[in-house]
This record gives sequence, C-alpha cells and structure tokens, in this order.
Amino acid sequence: MIKEFSENFSIIGYPQLVRLNPNVPWKTRGNGAISIRIGKKGNVLSKIGKIDGKEIASSIDLTKDVDKSEYGKVKKIVNNSIEKYSKLDDQNTNPGFVCLDKKPNFSFYKKAVNQIVTIEETKAFLKDLNAEFKGFKNSRGLIGATAAVAWTPIKDKTYEIISYRQPQQWGKKRDVDVNSVMEMDKIYTSTFDNYDYKNKHNRIAPNSPCPILFGIRGDNADELVKASSIIKSEYFDSWLIFETNQGTDDHLVPKEIKNIQPYESVLSKGTLINDPHTIEGGHVIFSIEDNNNIIDCAAYEPTKQFRNVIRRLKTGDMVKVCGGVRNQPLTINLEKIEVKNLTKIFEKIENPICSKCKKHMKSVGTNQGFKCKICGTKKYKPKIMPMKRQLQLGIYEVPVCARRHLSMPLKRMEKN
Repeated sequence: MIKEFSENFSIIGYPQLVRLNPNVPWKTRGNGAISIRIGKKGNVLSKIGKIDGKEIASSIDLTKDVDKSEYGKVKKIVNNSIEKYSKLDDQNTNPGFVCLDKKPNFSFYKKAVNQIVTIEETKAFLKDLNAEFKGFKNSRGLIGATAAVAWTPIKDKTYEIISYRQPQQWGKKRDVDVNSVMEMDKIYTSTFDNYDYKNKHNRIAPNSPCPILFGIRGDNADELVKASSIIKSEYFDSWLIFETNQGTDDHLVPKEIKNIQPYESVLSKGTLINDPHTIEGGHVIFSIEDNNNIIDCAAYEPTKQFRNVIRRLKTGDMVKVCGGVRNQPLTINLEKIEVKNLTKIFEKIENPICSKCKKHMKSVGTNQGFKCKICGTKKYKPKIMPMKRQLQLGIYEVPVCARRHLSMPLKRMEKN
C-alpha cells in the first residue's frame, strides 16, 4: 500500500502505527491500526524506508490535499491491499479502512485506547464526518482505523522500524541472530524492549507467521536505522519507520477503585488487606483497599520474576498499581506497581524474661502469653524487633517478555 501511495501521491510525515485498548475480548493479537497521510509533496523530503529495494520518502510539509476526484483511486489502492494480504478466511480477521480529509476529534482515539467502542457508534461517527469507509465481514476493523486517524501525539510518541520478510519466507522459521540483538540493545540506548536477558527472549522478532522479520522500538527515528543495520538476519529489502503510541502508557487512566470498570486499563492506589498468595498455575494474587472499596490484583505466571516482587509485599503496604482490568472476577492484571509505603513488620526474637527470676518464660499456648515456670509471673508479649523488608520503595515492572505494546518501560519513565 505504501509503495502504491508513494507512486501516485506523496506520503506526509511518518505512517502511524497506533495500538488500541489491549483488554477488549475480541482484539487482534497486536490490536493495532495504521494511519497514512497523503497529499501533494512539499519541498523537504525525508527517507522513511525502502520497499523492494526502492527508497520511500515522505514530505515534512503539505502543499496540497488530495483532490476529491482522486478518492476513488485512494480507495482502490487500500481495498486491493486488504483483499490481497488480509487473511479474510480467518474468523478473527475483520479489517476496515477509512478515508478522511480532516482529522477526527482526538476523543475518539482516547475512548478506543481506554474503553470499549462499538461498531455501530463508529459508523455513526464516520457518517457525521461524511467519511469514505468500508468494513469487511463484521467491520470491526473500522474502529481501529478511525482511532488511528484520530490519534495525535499530544504528550508523547515513539518510533518503530519494521523490516519485512520476502514473500517466499513467510510462515518459515525466522533467522534473526540473538547476539546481534543484544549488541544493538547495548549500543543504542534510545531503543527499548529489545531483549529479555533474564528470560532469554528475543523481543524484536514476532512469534506469529506474519510477514514481519523484526521491529525495533525507540525514541529516535534516525538511530533506529543505525540500530537496524547491526542486526544479523535473513535477507530483506523492505523496511519502514512508523510513528507510534507504543511505550507511552496512553492506555492508562487514573481511577479510584470504586469507579473501575471491566476492560479498562487503570492506575489506582490502595493498601494491601492481605498478604499475596500463589494460586494454581503460579499466579500471585492480593487485594487492595481504598475508602472501603476493594479490588483484586494479579501477577500472572507469564510475568515470571515480577511475581517475586509481589510476593514480598505485606498486609498494610501502600501501593499504586497499573494494568488491564479483567471482567470476571474483577481483577487488575498488573503491568507495573509502585511501592509507596512499607508497613513495619515485627518478628519475635525471644521469649520474654521474668523480671524476678531473670529466666526466659515459657509459652502457655497460641495467643495465650508466657509464664515463668519458677514464680508463675505472666507476660503477654515476647521480645520483638522490626523485620528488615526485602523490598524497596519504587516502581517495578513486568519483564520485557511479558510487556504490552503500550506499556511505558521504566527506562522511558526515567527520561520523561
């Protein structure tokens, strides 16, 4: 599609890759959409990729919009690309496209990344804008397409360079050298989520049989090209740089516990009302309370060693949690947690000493205190001292292998 657009029009700026609400039950695997702005080119050109060995450039500025008489050509290019490359026989593939001459209200994007948007309200929204659009099968792809066009990187943005496999390699095992990924990760620190060293997981190469060879995310578009050149892999001659909302935490909404709804992604604070416990499957669960409202939080097995952090929490600790909300039972699936305050935990160091006999007392029984065997003096509390907590105040995140596209890694939080 990009190639056809570059031959017939001019691409303005970077194509945009927009990730949407990661909690919707019917989402696609990546739950993303692409937005491309086209028009008549300005004077300043910038290289944004290469397709089949041919360089693709975009214009920083726009001199003229696409004439409405050419809308038919635009729609034909998009329609043909979807019919050619989409797996329409897959029941979960329901694409759609939208053509607009003006950017929709940003609020549509915010709702699509934070809440649930229906197909019906999307079509009504597009009709009010006099948009040209088409949905395939159940038309759910129209929601993402509209949200992608509505997105504007108001507060934050990142970039991703995506390299594409040659068609004859699709579906075959990828050849992306892990050592070169680690080398790139250490040289170009503006990139993120490249490799999970603890879990030995190569994050830049997808597991699905899609046409993507690898994708590198970062804060600097120019550095992504240099970073990509370090990767040793099977041959490819197509790549593109996208402007994205990945790694921005755009999906998170500050919420009091009482207002949390299913399928949202929230940022909420509370105090632990029980010690974390491990259930079948290796998932670690605890509950927090704020103003007499309670909700469960979970560090699921795929979060690996992050669960060890959660296990060190204790009743009375104050935390701020962020993550997607599961419907039944209502649970926050943790992406990050900030430990705000650690309660003091005391441990018994010895039985009390009788003030008369100077001997250690003996326990009478559970919660019944202590008694001196010589004189019969009773005391109810042993000698105690504060326990050293195996946890520090601060923010903890799930490992790279379990991180969602939208979740902001700590290395970006420290920069921002």
